[in-house]
Amino acid sequence: MDTVLWQTLAGTRGGPNRARVLRALDDQPRNANQLAEDLDLAYNTIRHHLEVLEENGVITSSDASYGVIYLPSERAQNHWDTVEQILTQVDD
Repeated sequence: MDTVLWQTLAGTRGGPNRARVLRALDDQPRNANQLAEDLDLAYNTIRHHLEVLEENGVITSSDASYGVIYLPSERAQNHWDTVEQILTQVDD
């Protein structure tokens, strides 16, 4: 999982925004619209980053078909020390 986290959050051009999304979700689970507003990013951009994070097992979502709520996955939480290390480097 550590490799997946590094690749997803720091190894690509979109990594810093994905790191911002993950940090926001750790602070408070929310839906794509809330994330777009809170992070001042386009809704489509947020949707893309959410898909990448979910496909890589970094976040999970509710089963609702409308207003889906996202939060960090249990796997990500179990490796949160790595997430914190990445977030520190992405912030620099």
